[in-house]
Amino acid sequence: MSERETVLVTGGAGFVGSHFARIAADAGRDVVVLDNLSGGPPARLPSSIPLIVGDVGDRELVTRILRERRVGAVAHFAGKIQVGESVQDPDTYFDVNLVRTLELLRAVRDQGVTACLFSSTAAVYGTPERVPISETARREPINPYGATKLSVELALAAWSAAYGLRWSALRYFNASGAHPDGTLRENHEPETHLIPLALDAGLGVTAPLRVFGSDYDTPDGTCVRDYIHVVDLASAHLAALTRLELGHTLGPLNLGTGAGFSVRQVIDAAEAVLGRPVPHSMSPRRAGDPPSLVADPSAALTALGWRPQRSDLVTIVEDALRSRTTTRGAAAHSA
Repeated sequence: MSERETVLVTGGAGFVGSHFARIAADAGRDVVVLDNLSGGPPARLPSSIPLIVGDVGDRELVTRILRERRVGAVAHFAGKIQVGESVQDPDTYFDVNLVRTLELLRAVRDQGVTACLFSSTAAVYGTPERVPISETARREPINPYGATKLSVELALAAWSAAYGLRWSALRYFNASGAHPDGTLRENHEPETHLIPLALDAGLGVTAPLRVFGSDYDTPDGTCVRDYIHVVDLASAHLAALTRLELGHTLGPLNLGTGAGFSVRQVIDAAEAVLGRPVPHSMSPRRAGDPPSLVADPSAALTALGWRPQRSDLVTIVEDALRSRTTTRGAAAHSA
């Protein structure tokens, strides 16, 4: 490990980034968070984790942080994540997710930072030919969100070949759940993820849930996704960081469970945990949504020595519910 041991977590005030920042700090790592707070107020991180408000595209600011904080590795979570919005506004998605990331990578190169973790997505695969999906599957994104993430992966590979950057792109499927103590949760503005939307509809704090599409080629006609607990995601990122710091380049790795659940199954689970119905209505398909995305996580299991611990659907929903009842009205953020 380099003497420069600080980890810069971009987007670390958001949902997945905040969980990684906390688990890294709990493991004794020095962590600094950079977030522009574009998604809302920051997550309730421990006071020991400094939060710098700014943009990853601000190369001067990033350079100063890398130098002054003696950063040895970057975990890059910052970015925009809504599939539907990316279809409607691709300009913003390519600017935020790709152009500004290139500015970050230029600073990383110039300051001699040798390790970079990238928060990627199963959206790079588009509509897969077969499920579960391995890292060798064809990458053909069907929405601008996935295209921007794949573009960054290609840039990381090029940075590695030209400048010696060690990197990994962790392609996760559906990040879900919340910290078991309820202090960190999903709170997108607007919220677009199924589980928090289903819970809030069931709790009566939002309008009925809209289900987009009931005629997909899936067992019950609704989309199927691989839901992985955010704490499991964070622990996988920490394991990957350790290997990068030991001199390994990991490249792309799928983070999932290998099991898929449909929208209807998630609603059923939410109703069982809540003990009440989840009001919902059916809507037409949403542009850019493939029928089924389920990971083959075997490469990550081998490379990282990692196993999901909290990713059964009931635990995910229970943790998500706890976070929504204990932090409602408190400062929480997801980017």
